Amino acid sequence: MSEDNNGFLKRADAHIALANEQLSNEVTQGEASASFTYGAARFNAWMAASSVESAQDLLKDKDEIVEYFLKEYKLALEEHLSHHIENFNFS
Repeated sequence: MSEDNNGFLKRADAHIALANEQLSNEVTQGEASASFTYGAARFNAWMAASSVESAQDLLKDKDEIVEYFLKEYKLALEEHLSHHIENFNFS
């Protein structure tokens, strides 16, 4: 992916930086991840809802929308897990 793909990586890095800033003795990685995932789902649902004309249209497209986001998340997760497998260095 091009570094200047309309700011894609900068925006992703900004979200990750915010999640990292929230880590503390009271907030675990799992808790920050859950909030991050929930927030992404909430934003994506709002985006999908705001791009159709009616609740009926949203209902009609719901399965397709869910499948799209699941596919994209799976691709990204697999890519990043593969990167960590190939470059594992957490010692």
